[in-house]
Amino acid sequence: MITSLTNDTVKYVEKLKKKASFRREEGCFVVEGIRMIREVPEAERKCLFLTEAALAEYPELEHWCDRVETVSEPVLRKLSDTETPQGMLAVVRFLKETETAGDREPSPVSSGKAPLYLILDGLQDPGNVGTLIRTAEAVGATAVLLSKGSADPYSPKVVRSTMGTIFRVPVRVVEDLPAEIEALKKTGVIVYGTHLSGTDFYQADLTGPIAFLIGNEGNGLSEEVAATADRLLRIPMEGKVESLNAAVSGSVVAYEAYRQRTQ
Repeated sequence: MITSLTNDTVKYVEKLKKKASFRREEGCFVVEGIRMIREVPEAERKCLFLTEAALAEYPELEHWCDRVETVSEPVLRKLSDTETPQGMLAVVRFLKETETAGDREPSPVSSGKAPLYLILDGLQDPGNVGTLIRTAEAVGATAVLLSKGSADPYSPKVVRSTMGTIFRVPVRVVEDLPAEIEALKKTGVIVYGTHLSGTDFYQADLTGPIAFLIGNEGNGLSEEVAATADRLLRIPMEGKVESLNAAVSGSVVAYEAYRQRTQ
């Protein structure tokens, strides 16, 4: 059992939890709680840490992966990113990704459908990023792409808010987002940017291969990314509301595409 708060393994997990650069370097991230741990594909499991009480409640976790270790309650609290830890925490590997738009593996739920991408440009709020990853699975999206300046999709807060969809929807941080978008366009994908100066998106045909560009919570799409759009679309609104939350906007347009595709 690990009882020391200064144990090297404890320091390693803490660093994974706090530093996006270290997560990328190691190719690993942290998940907590029985629901999320049960979602992890077997091939991506690296190690599991849990209290004796948690192991007694879930004895099947003893063989969850090759390395399963018990830790003291104080150690678990130190490793946890939540106020009320659930007694278990795992280090898991990034899901395998392909490197180019044309070769990317689609989400299992999108197989056989016209491609649908959600592209996030500078979204800072982890809850928004996680919500849109969940939405991507719900509408059968092919993948979610994020600009380098967005919230890290493998941060603890984003991972929690995905509610397990991080393991089922291809997600990738892109170094050069405009170049990636242009690569998608060459494969026949029509790119729509959500923008206040756009036309009514309910009038757009969203049944073919498409991508939605969703901008930063405060500033919207960057000029460089907006310029890559084939067409700018706006969600109609009444009253004095000027804009919607980024996750709400992305979900609204994604579900209109879903509606059109399933009619």
